[in-house]
Amino acid sequence: CRVQQWDSEEPVPRAELLAGVAGTRGLLCLLSDRIDREVLDAAGPDLKVISTLSVGFDHLALDEIKKRGIRVGYTPDVLTDATAELSVALLLSACRRLPEAAEQVKSGGWTTWKPLWMCGYGLSDSTVGIIGLGRIGQAVARRLKPFGVRKFLYTGSGPKPESAAEFGAEFVPLTRLAEESDFVVVTCALTPATQGMCNKDFFGRMKKTSVFVNTSRGAVVNQEDLYDALANGQIAAAGLDVTTPEPLPVDHPLLSLKNCVILPHIGSATYATRSTMAVLAANNLLAGLRGEPMPHELKL
Repeated sequence: CRVQQWDSEEPVPRAELLAGVAGTRGLLCLLSDRIDREVLDAAGPDLKVISTLSVGFDHLALDEIKKRGIRVGYTPDVLTDATAELSVALLLSACRRLPEAAEQVKSGGWTTWKPLWMCGYGLSDSTVGIIGLGRIGQAVARRLKPFGVRKFLYTGSGPKPESAAEFGAEFVPLTRLAEESDFVVVTCALTPATQGMCNKDFFGRMKKTSVFVNTSRGAVVNQEDLYDALANGQIAAAGLDVTTPEPLPVDHPLLSLKNCVILPHIGSATYATRSTMAVLAANNLLAGLRGEPMPHELKL
């Protein structure tokens, strides 16, 4: 293959992407690259394969891609464990107020032992609600179970009795999950059905002691409604690895809250995981160019 590479950690500028993609047969992209009709038109009719270095594909114009008969490879499974670990870390950081506590040490706020100072909420004997019991959702539940979680609830497009059996998880409507969960973890895909589903009504149903965690996609959450819920004490805390937009502006209201932990979309950020993703994305692309089955192809 003759490879044309954008050799920078920063995303390729739009103009360079449009110029560089012209006449190519294959495209390896990141989730920071918006592959829409404009890019597909610039590429021309020779483009046969798109390989994305991600498990998510909401940056791809799938309807347009399908219309043109272009195959798509992606990288599921390999980032499941890393993202699940990060989800648990984020949940613990938010519920036990770790960033806030660490800041108190640095700022001199730590003076003496006080009975209720820096108290948070624990997982033991709790109810955990998981929105989207897919690979990552199951991996999160598997890691949380040893913490002594009493009950798992889940919601999604339909019941998954085989997956849920391992955790004794109960399939419930979104409203009931919000009302009964002490911890809510969002691990679903971004679709028209899930966009903005965690909104004012959802947060209004949650307990005042509940903690909300999102490691899926930022657009699943209405961030203005989340800010209001956190600022007004409607829920106890939140942890986000994904936001809208990314990066989140440094003056965004959510960043002013002590009870909101925000990370820069590092769910899959282990050296081993990113390396495995890169190899899989390359192998998907090569298989597609050869007209062979891809290790992981998105069925359009």
